[in-house]
Amino acid sequence: MFSKACEYAIRAVVYIAAETDETRKVGILEICDHIEAPQHFTAKILQTLSRKHIVNSQKGVNGGFFLDKQQKKKSLKDIVEAVDGDQVFVGCGLGLKQCSETKPCPIHNQFKDIRNRLTKMMENTTVETLANRLLNGESVLINKK
Repeated sequence: MFSKACEYAIRAVVYIAAETDETRKVGILEICDHIEAPQHFTAKILQTLSRKHIVNSQKGVNGGFFLDKQQKKKSLKDIVEAVDGDQVFVGCGLGLKQCSETKPCPIHNQFKDIRNRLTKMMENTTVETLANRLLNGESVLINKK
């Protein structure tokens, strides 16, 4: 459903939110190790997220990535739109350009319902909520065998 870049973006942002505060930042190597993502690809994703104010980055010896209180309040929808755009929230389930209420594709009505529920879930789920689930041991970002 989401691009690989978007999946890595969500995992990275949740990890950063769980592991950082005003005094602690995390580097790209640590992030990639804890979300099982390729370093160079993830670095590019985080650059994009930094430009779009989803995450903060600081260069230098004590540098790294971190989130402030406002960024932790961002929704998953904000991350998805920053990386993949809004197509998953408004597009046709079959990828047709002309799908609409008046000219629906074969799965239009069923997909519209799923798309609307996904949009609502993504709007109502904050980065902070997911970070807290991670910290409480209620969820994981990688499956250790």
